[in-house]
Amino acid sequence: MKKYIATAIKGILMGAADVVPGVSGGTIAFITGIYEELIKTIDGLDIGVLKSFFKIGIAATFKNYNLGFLLSLITGIAISILSLSKLITYLLGAHPILVWSFFFGLVLASILYIAKQITHWNVTAITIMVIGAALSYWITVAEPVASPESWWYLLFSGFIAIIAMILPGVSGAFLLLLLGSYETVLSSITGFTEAILAGNWSVAWDYFTNLLMVAIGAILGIKLFSRALTWLFENHKNLTLALLTGFMIGSLNKLWPWKMILKTRINSHGEEVPFLEKSILPQNFSGDALILYAAILMVIGFLLILILEKVAHKKTD
Repeated sequence: MKKYIATAIKGILMGAADVVPGVSGGTIAFITGIYEELIKTIDGLDIGVLKSFFKIGIAATFKNYNLGFLLSLITGIAISILSLSKLITYLLGAHPILVWSFFFGLVLASILYIAKQITHWNVTAITIMVIGAALSYWITVAEPVASPESWWYLLFSGFIAIIAMILPGVSGAFLLLLLGSYETVLSSITGFTEAILAGNWSVAWDYFTNLLMVAIGAILGIKLFSRALTWLFENHKNLTLALLTGFMIGSLNKLWPWKMILKTRINSHGEEVPFLEKSILPQNFSGDALILYAAILMVIGFLLILILEKVAHKKTD
C-alpha cells in the first residue's frame, strides 16, 4: 500500500506537469525514478490482459502485468489534472497575456534543455532541426483544417500528444497547444467535472465524448509508437532530439502572448472564440500589454525548467 500511495503522489506530480505546456510528465517520471517501469508496463499491455482475468484471476493478472502500479499512477494523474484544469482555464480567460508569457518562458528553457542533450552537431542534425522548426511554425500560422472540437481532430490530438509519455523533455500539453486543441481539452475536463456535480448529464456527455476521443487516440498512439519512439531515442538520439528542438523553436510563435485576432468561430456552446491569430509586438497590442509582468513571468517559467533540469541531473548522478 505504501508503494501504491507513493506512486499515486508521483502521478499527481506528473499530472501537474502534463497540464502545463513546456513541462514534461515524462521528465517528472524520470526524476522520480519510475520512467523505465512505466514504459515497460505500458509496452507489456496487450489483449492478453483480458484473457488473464478469466484464466488466472484478478490478483494474479494485476501482479503479472504490474497493473497496481499503473492504476495508482493513473489515479494520481487524474486527480492532479482535474484539480488544476479549472484553475488554468480561469487564468487563460482572465489573464491570457500573463499565462502565455509563463508558458513562453517554460518552452524557451525546454528548447535549451533538449538541445543541450545533443552530443554531436552536424549538417544532418542542423537540417533536421530547421525542417522541424519550419514545419512547427507553419502549423502555428496555417488556418486550422478543422475545429479543435471535431471528433477526429481530438482523436488525432490524443494520438500525437501521447509522445510526451514516451520521451522525457516533451510536453503533452505543448503538443496539444501546437495542434490548437489545448484549450478545448482543458475546458472539456473542467466542463465535465462541473456538469457532473450539477447533475447536467447531457452536457456532461458532450464533454465526455471529447475526452473519450482524446483518450482513444492516446491509447492507439502509445501502442503503435511506444517501441518505435523508444528505438529512435536509443539508436538515433541526436537526430530525434534535433527534430524535437526544431519543433519547439517553431512553436514559440504559438505561445507569443500578444496576438491580433484575424478570424473567429462559433464553438459548440454558441460562443465566439478566436480561430486564426497573428503574433504582434506588445506596442501594437490593443489594450494593456502588461510588458513588465509578462517579462517577470517569462523569467519565472524559464527558471522553473532549469531547476527541474538540475534535479534530474542529480537524479542521474
